[in-house]
Amino acid sequence: MRVEPPRSEWRFPGPARFDPDDDLVAAGADLAPGTLLEAYRRGIFPMPSGRRGDPLLWFSPVRRGVLPLDGLKVSRSLQRSMRRFEIRVDTAVHEVIDACADPRRPAGWIDPDIRSAYVELSRLGWVHSVETWRDEVLVGGLYGVSIGGLFAGESMFHRETDASKVALVALVEMLRDDPAEPRLLDVQWQTPHLASLGVVQLSRRDYLSRLPHVIAAAVPRAFA
Repeated sequence: MRVEPPRSEWRFPGPARFDPDDDLVAAGADLAPGTLLEAYRRGIFPMPSGRRGDPLLWFSPVRRGVLPLDGLKVSRSLQRSMRRFEIRVDTAVHEVIDACADPRRPAGWIDPDIRSAYVELSRLGWVHSVETWRDEVLVGGLYGVSIGGLFAGESMFHRETDASKVALVALVEMLRDDPAEPRLLDVQWQTPHLASLGVVQLSRRDYLSRLPHVIAAAVPRAFA
């Protein structure tokens, strides 16, 4: 069951005030549940600056990474890997977030404040995990924010080869549960690795124009 938190006391700038060449659109505010949901509904997401004491940073990429649900590239080796794992949803949300936040990971960005904020959003029913298990051991997964037909992927991890990719394949299938409902799988930025899986880029204008229709859609059954 989803719980709508109190509205944020902060107000984000509208697209007319965004720098057309800069992904960074705001700084400051907080990570309260209402603030986070307001940001995602506006196509904005947070990241810490990485420097202690600096304000929180908020981004709306000029070129947004999205994975078309009919565009996921599944190799033969990945098809074989899919038979090795069990898929579960929301049975270990906090463990998935913690694995993604492991400070030993290169380019880690999930600090304790971010971790706590998304754990709280999961308690309220807005953050979900798709997990890969083998022999009753969590070996991979991903988590993200689900609002209507939007799934904003935050991070993924693996402890066995292809375990995070298998979770992504499962997520795509979950989002394809109703062809009549608009869906959008947002991955923030396209990277070479994500591009190899089928992630493409939308202009910020295109992404923001689609967003209201998507978030007004029914939630996928897997996350309802």
